[in-house]
Amino acid sequence: MSTPASKHPKGLYFLFLAEMWERFGYYLMIGIFFLYMTDTQSGGMGLPKDQGSDIYGTFIALVFLTPFIGGLLADRLLGYRLSITIGGILMGLGYCGLAIPGDTFFYLSLALIIIGNGFFKANISTLLGNLYSEPQYLPQKDAGYNIFYMGINVGAFICNFVAAYLRNTYGWGFAFLAAGVGMFIGLIIFWAGNKTHRDYDIRKPAQPHDMPLWKVFSIVILPAIIVGILSWVLIPGDVFGSDSTDAFIFGSIPIILFYVSLWARASTEDKKPIAALLSIFAVVVVFWGVFKQNGTALTTWAEYYTDRSLPEPLEKPAASLGMVQSVDPTPSTVPDFDAAFRTRTDAEGKVITKEGVSPYLNNLPREEWPQTGSSLSLISTELFQSINPFFVIILTPLVVSFWGFTRRRGKEPSTPAKMALGLFITGLSTLVMVGAVWVGGNGQDKVSSLWLVGTYFVVTIGELCLSPMGLSLVSKVSPPRLTALMMGGWFIATSIGNKLSGILASLWDTYDDKSYFFWVNFAVTVSAALVLVLMLKWLRRIMEKPAI
Repeated sequence: MSTPASKHPKGLYFLFLAEMWERFGYYLMIGIFFLYMTDTQSGGMGLPKDQGSDIYGTFIALVFLTPFIGGLLADRLLGYRLSITIGGILMGLGYCGLAIPGDTFFYLSLALIIIGNGFFKANISTLLGNLYSEPQYLPQKDAGYNIFYMGINVGAFICNFVAAYLRNTYGWGFAFLAAGVGMFIGLIIFWAGNKTHRDYDIRKPAQPHDMPLWKVFSIVILPAIIVGILSWVLIPGDVFGSDSTDAFIFGSIPIILFYVSLWARASTEDKKPIAALLSIFAVVVVFWGVFKQNGTALTTWAEYYTDRSLPEPLEKPAASLGMVQSVDPTPSTVPDFDAAFRTRTDAEGKVITKEGVSPYLNNLPREEWPQTGSSLSLISTELFQSINPFFVIILTPLVVSFWGFTRRRGKEPSTPAKMALGLFITGLSTLVMVGAVWVGGNGQDKVSSLWLVGTYFVVTIGELCLSPMGLSLVSKVSPPRLTALMMGGWFIATSIGNKLSGILASLWDTYDDKSYFFWVNFAVTVSAALVLVLMLKWLRRIMEKPAI
Protein backbone atom coordinates (compact mmCIF):
# COMPACT_ATOMS: atom_id res chain seq x y z
CA MET A 1 0.00 0.00 0.00
CA SER A 2 1.18 3.55 -0.69
CA THR A 3 0.92 6.53 1.62
CA PRO A 4 -1.76 9.11 0.82
CA ALA A 5 0.98 11.63 0.04
CA SER A 6 2.29 9.46 -2.84
CA LYS A 7 1.57 10.78 -6.30
CA HIS A 8 1.35 7.24 -7.69
CA PRO A 9 0.87 3.90 -5.90
CA LYS A 10 4.07 1.92 -5.33
CA GLY A 11 2.69 -1.04 -7.26
CA LEU A 12 2.93 1.02 -10.46
CA TYR A 13 6.70 0.68 -10.51
CA PHE A 14 6.72 -3.11 -10.11
CA LEU A 15 4.06 -3.49 -12.79
CA PHE A 16 6.05 -1.05 -14.94
CA LEU A 17 9.18 -3.24 -14.72
CA ALA A 18 7.29 -6.52 -15.10
CA GLU A 19 5.53 -5.27 -18.22
CA MET A 20 8.80 -3.80 -19.52
CA TRP A 21 10.47 -7.23 -19.49
CA GLU A 22 7.38 -8.99 -20.80
CA ARG A 23 7.26 -6.57 -23.70
CA PHE A 24 11.02 -7.00 -24.19
CA GLY A 25 10.34 -10.66 -24.93
CA TYR A 26 7.26 -10.06 -27.07
CA TYR A 27 8.68 -7.28 -29.21
CA LEU A 28 12.01 -9.08 -29.62
CA MET A 29 10.11 -12.03 -31.03
CA ILE A 30 7.72 -9.96 -33.14
CA GLY A 31 10.55 -7.73 -34.41
CA ILE A 32 12.27 -10.65 -36.17
CA PHE A 33 9.18 -12.80 -36.79
CA PHE A 34 8.40 -11.61 -40.33
CA LEU A 35 12.11 -11.47 -41.21
CA TYR A 36 12.60 -15.03 -39.95
CA MET A 37 9.64 -16.36 -41.92
CA THR A 38 10.69 -14.70 -45.19
CA ASP A 39 14.48 -15.12 -44.87
CA THR A 40 16.08 -17.24 -47.60
CA GLN A 41 19.71 -16.42 -46.91
CA SER A 42 20.45 -17.11 -43.23
CA GLY A 43 18.48 -20.15 -42.14
CA GLY A 44 14.99 -18.68 -42.04
CA MET A 45 11.80 -20.36 -43.22
CA GLY A 46 11.94 -18.96 -46.77
CA LEU A 47 8.22 -18.20 -47.07
CA PRO A 48 6.80 -15.78 -49.70
CA LYS A 49 6.02 -12.29 -48.38
CA ASP A 50 2.25 -12.66 -48.78
CA GLN A 51 2.24 -15.94 -46.83
CA GLY A 52 4.49 -14.43 -44.17
CA SER A 53 2.17 -11.41 -43.89
CA ASP A 54 -0.84 -13.71 -43.53
CA ILE A 55 0.77 -15.75 -40.74
CA TYR A 56 2.02 -12.57 -39.06
CA GLY A 57 -1.40 -10.94 -39.17
CA THR A 58 -3.16 -14.07 -37.93
CA PHE A 59 -0.69 -14.48 -35.07
CA ILE A 60 -0.88 -10.91 -33.78
CA ALA A 61 -4.67 -11.07 -34.18
CA LEU A 62 -4.97 -14.21 -32.05
CA VAL A 63 -2.48 -12.83 -29.52
CA PHE A 64 -4.91 -10.00 -28.81
CA LEU A 65 -8.07 -12.12 -29.11
CA THR A 66 -7.30 -14.46 -26.21
CA PRO A 67 -7.32 -11.68 -23.53
CA PHE A 68 -11.11 -11.94 -23.82
CA ILE A 69 -10.88 -15.44 -22.32
CA GLY A 70 -8.07 -14.57 -19.91
CA GLY A 71 -9.94 -11.53 -18.61
CA LEU A 72 -13.11 -13.53 -18.10
CA LEU A 73 -11.33 -16.29 -16.16
CA ALA A 74 -9.45 -13.74 -14.04
CA ASP A 75 -12.64 -11.81 -13.20
CA ARG A 76 -14.69 -14.84 -12.23
CA LEU A 77 -12.30 -17.63 -11.22
CA LEU A 78 -8.51 -17.22 -11.09
CA GLY A 79 -7.82 -13.68 -9.99
CA TYR A 80 -5.29 -11.40 -11.66
CA ARG A 81 -2.00 -12.47 -10.12
CA LEU A 82 -2.45 -16.17 -10.86
CA SER A 83 -3.63 -15.40 -14.40
CA ILE A 84 -0.59 -13.18 -15.02
CA THR A 85 1.71 -15.92 -13.73
CA ILE A 86 0.17 -18.64 -15.92
CA GLY A 87 0.37 -16.35 -18.93
CA GLY A 88 4.01 -15.43 -18.34
CA ILE A 89 5.11 -19.05 -18.01
CA LEU A 90 3.31 -20.09 -21.21
CA MET A 91 4.75 -17.17 -23.18
CA GLY A 92 8.27 -17.81 -21.93
CA LEU A 93 8.05 -21.45 -22.98
CA GLY A 94 6.66 -20.40 -26.37
CA TYR A 95 9.52 -18.00 -27.10
CA CYS A 96 12.07 -20.68 -26.18
CA GLY A 97 10.24 -23.21 -28.35
CA LEU A 98 10.72 -21.04 -31.45
CA ALA A 99 14.45 -21.75 -31.14
CA ILE A 100 13.76 -25.40 -32.02
CA PRO A 101 13.70 -26.01 -35.81
CA GLY A 102 10.70 -27.54 -37.53
CA ASP A 103 7.13 -26.58 -38.35
CA THR A 104 5.69 -28.60 -35.44
CA PHE A 105 7.59 -26.66 -32.79
CA PHE A 106 7.02 -23.42 -34.70
CA TYR A 107 3.22 -23.64 -34.59
CA LEU A 108 3.10 -25.20 -31.11
CA SER A 109 5.24 -22.34 -29.78
CA LEU A 110 2.98 -19.75 -31.42
CA ALA A 111 -0.01 -21.43 -29.75
CA LEU A 112 1.67 -21.18 -26.30
CA ILE A 113 2.41 -17.48 -26.85
CA ILE A 114 -1.16 -16.81 -28.01
CA ILE A 115 -2.72 -18.53 -24.98
CA GLY A 116 -0.18 -17.07 -22.56
CA ASN A 117 -0.76 -13.52 -23.73
CA GLY A 118 -4.47 -14.03 -23.14
CA PHE A 119 -3.82 -14.64 -19.45
CA PHE A 120 -1.20 -11.90 -19.09
CA LYS A 121 -2.02 -8.83 -21.16
CA ALA A 122 -5.49 -7.68 -20.12
CA ASN A 123 -5.05 -8.66 -16.50
CA ILE A 124 -1.88 -6.70 -15.74
CA SER A 125 -3.55 -3.62 -17.25
CA THR A 126 -6.64 -4.24 -15.10
CA LEU A 127 -4.54 -4.74 -11.97
CA LEU A 128 -2.88 -1.39 -12.68
CA GLY A 129 -6.29 0.24 -12.91
CA ASN A 130 -7.23 -1.24 -9.54
CA LEU A 131 -4.21 0.46 -7.95
CA TYR A 132 -5.78 3.81 -8.90
CA SER A 133 -9.18 2.97 -7.38
CA GLU A 134 -8.38 4.96 -4.23
CA PRO A 135 -9.61 8.58 -4.43
CA GLN A 136 -6.17 10.17 -3.91
CA TYR A 137 -4.80 8.39 -7.02
CA LEU A 138 -7.78 8.64 -9.36
CA PRO A 139 -6.85 12.06 -10.86
CA GLN A 140 -3.47 10.61 -11.88
CA LYS A 141 -4.90 7.59 -13.67
CA ASP A 142 -4.24 8.83 -17.22
CA ALA A 143 -0.69 9.79 -16.23
CA GLY A 144 -0.22 6.38 -14.58
CA TYR A 145 -1.21 4.58 -17.76
CA ASN A 146 1.14 6.83 -19.74
CA ILE A 147 4.01 5.89 -17.42
CA PHE A 148 3.06 2.22 -17.69
CA TYR A 149 2.94 2.58 -21.46
CA MET A 150 6.42 4.10 -21.43
CA GLY A 151 7.65 0.99 -19.58
CA ILE A 152 6.28 -1.16 -22.38
CA ASN A 153 8.30 0.81 -24.86
CA VAL A 154 11.55 0.75 -22.88
CA GLY A 155 11.46 -3.03 -23.35
CA ALA A 156 10.42 -2.68 -27.00
CA PHE A 157 13.33 -0.29 -27.67
CA ILE A 158 16.08 -2.39 -26.07
CA CYS A 159 14.99 -5.75 -27.45
CA ASN A 160 15.77 -5.12 -31.11
CA PHE A 161 19.43 -4.42 -30.38
CA VAL A 162 19.63 -7.71 -28.49
CA ALA A 163 17.81 -9.48 -31.34
CA ALA A 164 20.16 -8.02 -33.96
CA TYR A 165 23.28 -9.00 -32.01
CA LEU A 166 22.15 -12.56 -31.32
CA ARG A 167 20.70 -13.41 -34.72
CA ASN A 168 23.64 -11.87 -36.61
CA THR A 169 26.24 -13.45 -34.33
CA TYR A 170 24.74 -16.79 -33.31
CA GLY A 171 21.56 -17.31 -35.33
CA TRP A 172 17.80 -16.94 -35.08
CA GLY A 173 17.38 -19.50 -32.28
CA PHE A 174 19.47 -17.59 -29.75
CA ALA A 175 17.41 -14.45 -30.38
CA PHE A 176 14.18 -16.33 -29.64
CA LEU A 177 15.71 -17.79 -26.47
CA ALA A 178 16.52 -14.26 -25.28
CA ALA A 179 12.82 -13.39 -25.61
CA GLY A 180 11.98 -16.26 -23.26
CA VAL A 181 14.60 -15.14 -20.73
CA GLY A 182 13.11 -11.62 -20.76
CA MET A 183 9.64 -13.00 -20.04
CA PHE A 184 10.86 -14.99 -17.03
CA ILE A 185 12.69 -11.94 -15.65
CA GLY A 186 9.40 -10.02 -15.87
CA LEU A 187 7.63 -12.71 -13.84
CA ILE A 188 10.29 -12.61 -11.11
CA ILE A 189 9.90 -8.83 -10.80
CA PHE A 190 6.11 -9.15 -10.71
CA TRP A 191 6.24 -11.48 -7.71
CA ALA A 192 8.98 -9.45 -6.02
CA GLY A 193 6.43 -6.62 -5.82
CA ASN A 194 3.60 -8.86 -4.64
CA LYS A 195 2.95 -6.94 -1.42
CA THR A 196 2.33 -3.71 -3.37
CA HIS A 197 -0.49 -5.12 -5.47
CA ARG A 198 -1.88 -8.24 -3.75
CA ASP A 199 -4.60 -6.23 -1.96
CA TYR A 200 -5.94 -5.10 -5.35
CA ASP A 201 -6.29 -8.63 -6.73
CA ILE A 202 -10.02 -8.85 -6.06
CA ARG A 203 -12.25 -11.20 -7.99
CA LYS A 204 -15.63 -9.78 -8.96
CA PRO A 205 -18.43 -12.34 -8.62
CA ALA A 206 -21.08 -12.46 -11.30
CA GLN A 207 -24.31 -10.57 -10.78
CA PRO A 208 -27.72 -12.22 -11.29
CA HIS A 209 -28.07 -10.80 -14.81
CA ASP A 210 -24.51 -11.79 -15.86
CA MET A 211 -24.02 -14.85 -18.04
CA PRO A 212 -22.54 -17.78 -16.04
CA LEU A 213 -18.96 -18.77 -16.86
CA TRP A 214 -19.93 -22.23 -18.18
CA LYS A 215 -22.50 -20.63 -20.43
CA VAL A 216 -19.99 -18.16 -21.87
CA PHE A 217 -17.72 -21.06 -22.82
CA SER A 218 -20.54 -23.19 -24.21
CA ILE A 219 -22.37 -20.56 -26.29
CA VAL A 220 -19.52 -18.12 -27.10
CA ILE A 221 -16.03 -19.58 -27.00
CA LEU A 222 -16.79 -23.13 -28.16
CA PRO A 223 -18.95 -21.89 -31.09
CA ALA A 224 -16.18 -19.43 -32.02
CA ILE A 225 -13.67 -22.29 -32.21
CA ILE A 226 -16.06 -24.54 -34.14
CA VAL A 227 -17.05 -21.79 -36.59
CA GLY A 228 -13.39 -20.91 -37.15
CA ILE A 229 -12.44 -24.53 -37.90
CA LEU A 230 -15.44 -25.08 -40.19
CA SER A 231 -14.71 -21.83 -42.03
CA TRP A 232 -11.14 -22.99 -42.64
CA VAL A 233 -12.17 -26.45 -43.85
CA LEU A 234 -15.54 -26.06 -45.58
CA ILE A 235 -15.68 -22.64 -47.23
CA PRO A 236 -14.63 -23.03 -50.87
CA GLY A 237 -12.01 -20.54 -51.95
CA ASP A 238 -11.01 -17.44 -50.00
CA VAL A 239 -13.87 -15.16 -49.02
CA PHE A 240 -11.61 -12.60 -47.30
CA GLY A 241 -8.27 -13.36 -48.96
CA SER A 242 -7.03 -16.54 -47.26
CA ASP A 243 -8.27 -19.55 -45.31
CA SER A 244 -6.82 -18.19 -42.05
CA THR A 245 -8.52 -14.84 -42.57
CA ASP A 246 -11.87 -16.53 -43.27
CA ALA A 247 -11.48 -18.65 -40.12
CA PHE A 248 -10.57 -15.66 -37.96
CA ILE A 249 -13.34 -13.35 -39.18
CA PHE A 250 -16.15 -15.93 -39.03
CA GLY A 251 -14.81 -17.29 -35.74
CA SER A 252 -14.89 -13.79 -34.23
CA ILE A 253 -18.62 -13.37 -34.85
CA PRO A 254 -19.81 -15.30 -31.75
CA ILE A 255 -17.46 -13.24 -29.55
CA ILE A 256 -18.65 -9.96 -31.06
CA LEU A 257 -22.26 -11.04 -30.54
CA PHE A 258 -21.43 -11.82 -26.90
CA TYR A 259 -20.27 -8.23 -26.32
CA VAL A 260 -23.40 -6.93 -28.01
CA SER A 261 -25.43 -9.17 -25.68
CA LEU A 262 -23.62 -7.64 -22.69
CA TRP A 263 -25.10 -4.31 -23.70
CA ALA A 264 -28.53 -5.79 -24.46
CA ARG A 265 -28.78 -7.54 -21.06
CA ALA A 266 -27.17 -4.78 -18.99
CA SER A 267 -28.98 -2.69 -16.42
CA THR A 268 -30.00 0.85 -17.33
CA GLU A 269 -27.01 2.17 -15.40
CA ASP A 270 -24.54 -0.08 -17.21
CA LYS A 271 -25.97 0.23 -20.72
CA LYS A 272 -24.54 3.68 -21.37
CA PRO A 273 -20.86 3.02 -20.56
CA ILE A 274 -20.93 -0.34 -22.34
CA ALA A 275 -22.44 1.30 -25.44
CA ALA A 276 -19.74 3.99 -25.37
CA LEU A 277 -16.93 1.46 -25.09
CA LEU A 278 -18.28 -0.79 -27.84
CA SER A 279 -18.56 2.20 -30.18
CA ILE A 280 -14.96 3.22 -29.51
CA PHE A 281 -13.76 -0.38 -29.91
CA ALA A 282 -15.30 -0.47 -33.38
CA VAL A 283 -13.54 2.71 -34.49
CA VAL A 284 -10.04 1.99 -33.16
CA VAL A 285 -9.85 -1.25 -35.17
CA VAL A 286 -8.67 0.96 -38.02
CA PHE A 287 -5.85 2.47 -35.96
CA TRP A 288 -4.38 -0.95 -35.22
CA GLY A 289 -4.83 -1.99 -38.85
CA VAL A 290 -2.46 0.79 -39.90
CA PHE A 291 -0.18 0.97 -36.87
CA LYS A 292 0.68 -2.75 -36.82
CA GLN A 293 2.07 -2.65 -40.34
CA ASN A 294 5.39 -1.73 -38.74
CA GLY A 295 6.14 -5.46 -38.66
CA THR A 296 5.16 -6.14 -42.27
CA ALA A 297 4.84 -3.32 -44.85
CA LEU A 298 7.27 -0.96 -43.12
CA THR A 299 9.69 -3.82 -42.47
CA THR A 300 9.51 -4.66 -46.18
CA TRP A 301 10.23 -1.01 -46.97
CA ALA A 302 13.25 -1.07 -44.65
CA GLU A 303 14.49 -4.37 -46.08
CA TYR A 304 14.14 -3.56 -49.79
CA TYR A 305 13.89 0.17 -50.35
CA THR A 306 15.78 1.93 -47.53
CA ASP A 307 19.45 2.88 -47.69
CA ARG A 308 20.85 0.95 -44.72
CA SER A 309 24.53 1.43 -45.49
CA LEU A 310 26.86 2.67 -42.75
CA PRO A 311 29.65 5.25 -43.04
CA GLU A 312 32.99 3.44 -42.89
CA PRO A 313 34.05 4.87 -39.47
CA LEU A 314 30.86 3.42 -37.92
CA GLU A 315 31.10 -0.08 -39.42
CA LYS A 316 33.42 -1.65 -36.83
CA PRO A 317 31.78 -0.22 -33.69
CA ALA A 318 28.33 -1.07 -35.06
CA ALA A 319 29.48 -4.60 -35.91
CA SER A 320 30.87 -5.09 -32.41
CA LEU A 321 27.42 -4.24 -31.01
CA GLY A 322 25.69 -6.67 -33.37
CA MET A 323 23.94 -3.91 -35.30
CA VAL A 324 25.39 -4.93 -38.67
CA GLN A 325 23.91 -7.38 -41.14
CA SER A 326 26.38 -8.70 -43.74
CA VAL A 327 25.16 -9.14 -47.31
CA ASP A 328 27.07 -11.39 -49.71
CA PRO A 329 26.50 -11.52 -53.48
CA THR A 330 26.12 -14.90 -55.16
CA PRO A 331 27.62 -14.46 -58.65
CA SER A 332 27.39 -18.14 -59.56
CA THR A 333 23.60 -17.94 -59.60
CA VAL A 334 23.35 -14.47 -61.11
CA PRO A 335 24.35 -14.41 -64.78
CA ASP A 336 23.31 -10.81 -65.38
CA PHE A 337 23.25 -8.71 -62.23
CA ASP A 338 21.52 -5.60 -63.54
CA ALA A 339 19.02 -7.42 -65.74
CA ALA A 340 18.10 -9.99 -63.13
CA PHE A 341 18.05 -8.14 -59.86
CA ARG A 342 17.71 -4.40 -60.17
CA THR A 343 14.18 -3.39 -59.30
CA ARG A 344 12.63 -1.91 -62.43
CA THR A 345 9.33 -1.35 -64.19
CA ASP A 346 8.00 -3.24 -67.18
CA ALA A 347 6.41 -1.71 -70.28
CA GLU A 348 3.16 -1.17 -68.41
CA GLY A 349 4.88 0.56 -65.48
CA LYS A 350 4.55 -2.36 -63.05
CA VAL A 351 7.37 -2.67 -60.53
CA ILE A 352 9.31 -5.93 -60.82
CA THR A 353 11.38 -7.11 -57.88
CA LYS A 354 13.36 -10.28 -58.52
CA GLU A 355 14.28 -12.73 -55.79
CA GLY A 356 17.42 -14.86 -55.44
CA VAL A 357 19.89 -12.73 -53.52
CA SER A 358 19.60 -10.55 -50.45
CA PRO A 359 16.55 -8.26 -50.81
CA TYR A 360 18.82 -5.26 -50.29
CA LEU A 361 20.61 -5.87 -53.60
CA ASN A 362 17.43 -5.71 -55.69
CA ASN A 363 17.51 -2.01 -56.44
CA LEU A 364 21.18 -1.33 -55.71
CA PRO A 365 23.31 -0.40 -58.76
CA ARG A 366 25.79 -3.16 -59.64
CA GLU A 367 28.77 -0.86 -59.05
CA GLU A 368 27.74 -0.55 -55.40
CA TRP A 369 27.61 -4.31 -54.83
CA PRO A 370 30.40 -5.83 -52.73
CA GLN A 371 33.18 -7.64 -54.57
CA THR A 372 33.21 -11.43 -54.63
CA GLY A 373 34.58 -12.70 -51.33
CA SER A 374 33.61 -9.54 -49.44
CA SER A 375 30.36 -8.39 -47.92
CA LEU A 376 28.30 -5.26 -47.50
CA SER A 377 27.71 -4.06 -43.93
CA LEU A 378 24.19 -2.77 -43.31
CA ILE A 379 22.10 -1.68 -40.36
CA SER A 380 20.01 -4.70 -39.35
CA THR A 381 16.43 -4.33 -40.51
CA GLU A 382 14.82 -5.03 -37.13
CA LEU A 383 16.56 -2.02 -35.58
CA PHE A 384 14.11 0.24 -37.40
CA GLN A 385 11.40 -1.16 -35.15
CA SER A 386 13.17 0.43 -32.18
CA ILE A 387 12.44 3.88 -33.61
CA ASN A 388 8.80 3.84 -32.50
CA PRO A 389 9.46 2.83 -28.87
CA PHE A 390 12.37 5.30 -28.74
CA PHE A 391 9.99 8.10 -29.67
CA VAL A 392 7.44 6.81 -27.15
CA ILE A 393 10.05 7.07 -24.39
CA ILE A 394 11.12 10.56 -25.48
CA LEU A 395 7.66 11.95 -26.24
CA THR A 396 5.62 10.44 -23.38
CA PRO A 397 6.79 13.03 -20.79
CA LEU A 398 6.08 15.80 -23.30
CA VAL A 399 2.59 14.51 -24.07
CA VAL A 400 1.79 14.02 -20.37
CA SER A 401 3.04 17.55 -19.66
CA PHE A 402 1.00 18.95 -22.52
CA TRP A 403 -2.22 17.36 -21.25
CA GLY A 404 -1.37 18.63 -17.77
CA PHE A 405 -0.88 22.13 -19.18
CA THR A 406 -4.30 22.04 -20.90
CA ARG A 407 -5.90 20.58 -17.76
CA ARG A 408 -4.65 23.43 -15.57
CA ARG A 409 -6.23 25.89 -17.98
CA GLY A 410 -9.48 23.99 -18.16
CA LYS A 411 -8.99 23.16 -21.85
CA GLU A 412 -7.97 19.50 -21.74
CA PRO A 413 -9.76 17.50 -24.47
CA SER A 414 -11.93 14.60 -23.41
CA THR A 415 -10.40 11.13 -23.65
CA PRO A 416 -12.41 10.27 -26.83
CA ALA A 417 -11.33 13.59 -28.37
CA LYS A 418 -7.68 12.71 -27.71
CA MET A 419 -8.27 9.38 -29.41
CA ALA A 420 -9.85 11.03 -32.47
CA LEU A 421 -6.82 13.33 -32.70
CA GLY A 422 -4.58 10.26 -32.48
CA LEU A 423 -6.38 8.62 -35.39
CA PHE A 424 -6.01 11.71 -37.56
CA ILE A 425 -2.28 12.04 -36.77
CA THR A 426 -1.83 8.34 -37.59
CA GLY A 427 -3.34 9.04 -40.99
CA LEU A 428 -0.81 11.82 -41.55
CA SER A 429 2.04 9.36 -40.90
CA THR A 430 1.07 7.40 -44.01
CA LEU A 431 1.53 10.54 -46.13
CA VAL A 432 5.20 10.58 -45.11
CA MET A 433 5.54 7.19 -46.80
CA VAL A 434 3.76 8.52 -49.90
CA GLY A 435 6.61 11.04 -50.09
CA ALA A 436 9.17 8.23 -49.68
CA VAL A 437 7.65 6.31 -52.60
CA TRP A 438 7.74 9.41 -54.77
CA VAL A 439 11.38 10.23 -53.95
CA GLY A 440 12.44 6.62 -54.60
CA GLY A 441 10.82 6.47 -58.02
CA ASN A 442 8.24 3.94 -56.87
CA GLY A 443 10.83 1.47 -55.61
CA GLN A 444 13.46 1.86 -58.32
CA ASP A 445 15.96 3.60 -56.02
CA LYS A 446 16.72 3.41 -52.34
CA VAL A 447 15.69 6.30 -50.14
CA SER A 448 17.05 7.76 -46.93
CA SER A 449 16.21 6.04 -43.65
CA LEU A 450 14.96 9.43 -42.47
CA TRP A 451 11.67 8.73 -44.25
CA LEU A 452 11.03 5.80 -41.91
CA VAL A 453 12.20 7.87 -38.94
CA GLY A 454 9.73 10.56 -39.98
CA THR A 455 6.75 8.26 -40.34
CA TYR A 456 7.51 6.58 -37.00
CA PHE A 457 7.79 10.00 -35.34
CA VAL A 458 4.36 11.07 -36.60
CA VAL A 459 2.62 7.75 -35.88
CA THR A 460 4.08 7.71 -32.36
CA ILE A 461 2.38 11.00 -31.56
CA GLY A 462 -0.87 9.49 -32.81
CA GLU A 463 -0.26 6.36 -30.75
CA LEU A 464 0.31 8.33 -27.53
CA CYS A 465 -2.95 10.19 -28.07
CA LEU A 466 -4.87 6.96 -28.55
CA SER A 467 -3.48 3.74 -27.07
CA PRO A 468 -2.81 4.64 -23.40
CA MET A 469 -5.95 6.77 -23.42
CA GLY A 470 -7.94 3.74 -24.52
CA LEU A 471 -6.61 1.62 -21.66
CA SER A 472 -7.41 4.38 -19.20
CA LEU A 473 -10.87 4.88 -20.68
CA VAL A 474 -11.79 1.20 -20.31
CA SER A 475 -10.58 1.20 -16.70
CA LYS A 476 -12.58 4.34 -15.82
CA VAL A 477 -15.82 3.67 -17.68
CA SER A 478 -16.37 -0.08 -17.29
CA PRO A 479 -18.82 -1.36 -14.67
CA PRO A 480 -16.50 -2.59 -11.86
CA ARG A 481 -17.39 -6.28 -12.10
CA LEU A 482 -16.80 -6.23 -15.90
CA THR A 483 -13.54 -4.28 -16.01
CA ALA A 484 -11.25 -7.15 -17.06
CA LEU A 485 -13.87 -8.42 -19.50
CA MET A 486 -14.18 -5.00 -21.13
CA MET A 487 -10.38 -4.72 -21.12
CA GLY A 488 -10.54 -7.99 -23.05
CA GLY A 489 -12.94 -6.24 -25.43
CA TRP A 490 -10.33 -3.53 -26.04
CA PHE A 491 -7.86 -6.23 -26.96
CA ILE A 492 -10.41 -7.93 -29.22
CA ALA A 493 -10.67 -4.63 -31.11
CA THR A 494 -6.87 -4.63 -31.22
CA SER A 495 -6.97 -8.23 -32.45
CA ILE A 496 -9.33 -7.48 -35.32
CA GLY A 497 -7.23 -4.45 -36.21
CA ASN A 498 -4.10 -6.60 -36.16
CA LYS A 499 -5.69 -9.03 -38.56
CA LEU A 500 -6.71 -6.10 -40.75
CA SER A 501 -3.05 -5.04 -40.81
CA GLY A 502 -2.08 -8.48 -42.12
CA ILE A 503 -4.80 -8.32 -44.78
CA LEU A 504 -3.67 -4.88 -45.92
CA ALA A 505 0.02 -5.85 -45.88
CA SER A 506 -0.60 -9.02 -47.89
CA LEU A 507 -1.84 -6.76 -50.71
CA TRP A 508 1.55 -4.99 -50.93
CA ASP A 509 2.66 -6.81 -54.08
CA THR A 510 -0.69 -6.18 -55.81
CA TYR A 511 -0.09 -2.42 -55.94
CA ASP A 512 1.95 -1.41 -58.99
CA ASP A 513 2.28 2.08 -57.56
CA LYS A 514 3.25 1.63 -53.90
CA SER A 515 1.98 5.10 -53.03
CA TYR A 516 -1.57 3.78 -53.54
CA PHE A 517 -0.95 1.33 -50.68
CA PHE A 518 -0.25 4.23 -48.32
CA TRP A 519 -3.06 6.38 -49.73
CA VAL A 520 -5.53 3.60 -48.89
CA ASN A 521 -4.20 3.52 -45.34
CA PHE A 522 -4.58 7.30 -45.12
CA ALA A 523 -8.18 7.20 -46.36
CA VAL A 524 -9.39 4.52 -43.94
CA THR A 525 -7.65 6.10 -40.93
CA VAL A 526 -8.93 9.62 -41.49
CA SER A 527 -12.42 8.25 -42.17
CA ALA A 528 -12.35 6.49 -38.80
CA ALA A 529 -11.19 9.71 -37.13
CA LEU A 530 -14.14 11.59 -38.63
CA VAL A 531 -16.57 8.92 -37.39
CA LEU A 532 -15.18 9.30 -33.87
CA VAL A 533 -15.44 13.10 -34.08
CA LEU A 534 -19.10 12.76 -35.05
CA MET A 535 -19.68 10.60 -31.96
CA LEU A 536 -18.00 12.98 -29.46
CA LYS A 537 -21.16 14.80 -28.31
CA TRP A 538 -23.02 11.52 -27.98
CA LEU A 539 -20.16 9.99 -25.99
CA ARG A 540 -19.99 12.98 -23.62
CA ARG A 541 -23.75 12.80 -23.11
CA ILE A 542 -23.87 9.11 -22.18
CA MET A 543 -20.69 9.06 -20.07
CA GLU A 544 -21.75 10.12 -16.64
CA LYS A 545 -18.31 10.55 -15.08
CA PRO A 546 -17.11 14.16 -15.53
CA ALA A 547 -13.44 13.15 -15.81
CA ILE A 548 -14.13 11.43 -19.09
